[in-house]
Amino acid sequence: MQSTEKAEKTVKTIEKTAVEGRKVSLPCPLAAPSRDKVYMVLWFKNDVKIPIYSFDVRGKPLTDARHWSAPEIFGSRAKFNTDVEPAVLDIEDIRRHDEGIYRCRVDFRTSQTQSFRYNLTVIILPEYPVILNRWGRQLNGTILGPKEEGDDVLLTCRVVGGRPPPQVRWLVNGLIVDEQVEQQTGDVTENRLMWPSVARSDLNSIFTCQAINTQLVEPRESSYVLDLHLKPLTVEIVNKKLPLVADRRYEVQCESSGSRPNAIITWYKGKRQLRRAKEEALNNITKSILNFVPTTDDDGKLITCRAENPKVSGLFLETTWKIEVIYPPLVNLRLGSTLIVDDIKEGDDLYMECQIQANPKFSKMYWMHDGILISHNASARVIRSNQSLVLQKITRNTSGNYSCSAINAEGETVSNQLSLRVKYAPVCKVDKTIIVGAFRSEHLNVICEVNADPQPRSFKWKFNSSGETYELSKERHYKNGSKSILQYTPIMDQDYGTLTCTGQNEVGEQTVPCVFQVILAALPSPVRNCSINNQTLHSLEIQCIPGYDGGLPQIFLLELIAIRSGKLRLNLTNVDEPSFNIDSLDAYTSFDTYGDDALKAVVFAVNQKGRSSGVLVREFILDNSIESRAAITNAALDLSPVLLGVLFTLLLLCIVIFVKVYCNRTSATMRDLNSDMKQNMNSISYKHDTQKKNARWQNSDGKTKEMKASNDILEDEKNPDVIPQGKKTDKPLGATTANSNYASTIDDETVTNTEWTCGSVNSYYNQFMHQNTRLKETSSLSTDSTLVASTPKSQSLASSCHVEVTPSNPFCSTMKSNGEMPTHSIDYDFNINAIKTLLMTTKVPESCV
Repeated sequence: MQSTEKAEKTVKTIEKTAVEGRKVSLPCPLAAPSRDKVYMVLWFKNDVKIPIYSFDVRGKPLTDARHWSAPEIFGSRAKFNTDVEPAVLDIEDIRRHDEGIYRCRVDFRTSQTQSFRYNLTVIILPEYPVILNRWGRQLNGTILGPKEEGDDVLLTCRVVGGRPPPQVRWLVNGLIVDEQVEQQTGDVTENRLMWPSVARSDLNSIFTCQAINTQLVEPRESSYVLDLHLKPLTVEIVNKKLPLVADRRYEVQCESSGSRPNAIITWYKGKRQLRRAKEEALNNITKSILNFVPTTDDDGKLITCRAENPKVSGLFLETTWKIEVIYPPLVNLRLGSTLIVDDIKEGDDLYMECQIQANPKFSKMYWMHDGILISHNASARVIRSNQSLVLQKITRNTSGNYSCSAINAEGETVSNQLSLRVKYAPVCKVDKTIIVGAFRSEHLNVICEVNADPQPRSFKWKFNSSGETYELSKERHYKNGSKSILQYTPIMDQDYGTLTCTGQNEVGEQTVPCVFQVILAALPSPVRNCSINNQTLHSLEIQCIPGYDGGLPQIFLLELIAIRSGKLRLNLTNVDEPSFNIDSLDAYTSFDTYGDDALKAVVFAVNQKGRSSGVLVREFILDNSIESRAAITNAALDLSPVLLGVLFTLLLLCIVIFVKVYCNRTSATMRDLNSDMKQNMNSISYKHDTQKKNARWQNSDGKTKEMKASNDILEDEKNPDVIPQGKKTDKPLGATTANSNYASTIDDETVTNTEWTCGSVNSYYNQFMHQNTRLKETSSLSTDSTLVASTPKSQSLASSCHVEVTPSNPFCSTMKSNGEMPTHSIDYDFNINAIKTLLMTTKVPESCV
């Protein structure tokens, strides 16, 4: 027995390792050197003499051997297995206290006992590694991240327990990247991994932390898959179109790939986001279709397609497209920046700027004033320079609406209208002298209307007569807008003269006054010598000679009146002369109710004071029977040439006899008139010379110019506009004109005790013309009963001042007894200068002189 124990001590100990909780097999060979049979197999632990496991084969086959396991040691966890070679003691579920020295003793029936010695070491596995982030928080799940490109990965692997202490290491995608333990305290072991700047290639990488303290089992490990948010790899606008037309709708597509997760595409125009887009994602490719309408302001702007990772702001990729938008010109007109719109006055210089925005560039440009094209005209101070219009020394006519237009390949555009207001001093609305006809003591409202901007603040009225001018009081006139109304009543001859009106506004005072000539007015005289010309079956022309206009502008009126019913069928007006064309005669007779109602033609002269008496055109009798007029016309045309010759011869003889008789009577009358007129003028001249020597004058301020020497002159001074009485003559005063065929006489009583005012001069002239008319009627020179019109006052004195009878006038010549015309002429000369001086010294109004 001692020898056996001694032999067991010399048995080599074999190291055996087992992992806690796992299985271990301790070999115990049963082969005997001399083919001896196994008798018993015993297992001992440490130095304990009592076996912990026995395998009893005594008296039994090997397969029927009896197994026994100490319940306090292994119990059912151990079993001796002879099915393998060598036989082994299998111990299941190794525990920490199973560690020790195990000895196997094999007893043979006859052979020497064999022993095998094992030092069993039980390895305690560490706990599974725990992964902490940079903030010391434990990671849950199996996903690391998500991280962004460029981020650093900082992880700490913590392992607790393990015998022997485990080795903690980091692996990335199965490759060991870190085996260095940073900290080990007690049974805690840590390894910190720093993985800098993760890249797109690190996506889905497996980060594994392993804890290893034996090779018998797989290492304890924890693995995490790296998740990354990736920005798009590509972004592109695939269907660019150039150029774009303004206000037309377009679709533009943008594609992006490489983003994780799929990118969101955003459109921008400049810095403003566009939202009318449709988006779809397929196989990591995102497509977006933008629907937009470019405007004129979009020319040259950038259209941006931005592909952005929706999970992380700032992870985007973008592309830009500079668009070109073509459009008609955009035109804006404005006044020069240095000018004030409400402070532009006549005489200023100004300029306008036409701002044009166009693509393509404009080719033509125009300026317009009230719709009328403006051309460059330096002499008229209109200067066009590039896109500016310069107007120098502007006038009130410069006011109005201005515009400019530009043309390019896309069309023409007219700018806004710039309303230009030019302030100016008042000017007369009518730039000519206005004739105001008035009777004596007639109340007049003389209206002075001016054009001014702004409206006039005040008016001044002045009156001028015979060279004297004085201002009228403000009480006599009042203002109504741009009008000034003067209440004026001419009473005496001195009240007829020139009225002037001037207005004043903030720009200044009117430079050229408005002039009103107040004259003694009358109704116009009737027309005379009306005749019918160019008569046909359907039309005719009536022409007359105008009479005296009454001192006012006159117009002429023709009326066609039904003789029986008195109805007016037609009226025609001629503002220039008494000449009328009547067409479509049939139309006027068709109105008649009765078939025999003919039409007559009456001509009037009309002025401001009314119209003259009508003059009947005797040759005009319009029957409504076209056939009767045609018959008369045809009968006249059918007269034979022989009959016409006889009538013409008789008419010529009558004219010769009449002329001879008339001229004999006229010559005698003219000689008497000439003698009387010379006597009258000598008397007037003599009285004028006497008055001139003794006349004394007093001016308006009361200073005496000359003292009068006689009571007659003093008497005349009471009414300075009265011409002194003419000397009573024995014969009437008469005068003829060379072409009027008229002669006139005035009785002695007409001249005696007559005041020579403007009215008396005209009365004298009218009487003279009346006598002339009577003389004409006596001599049977006139066959027309129309009224004879008097001539204007300005002509009456001239007509009565100088009369010349020339041989060229057959009605004013006297035939000799032998039938020859006399060679002398009858010349009647008035002392015009004497009459003029006399009128001026007696202060007759200058208009009468």
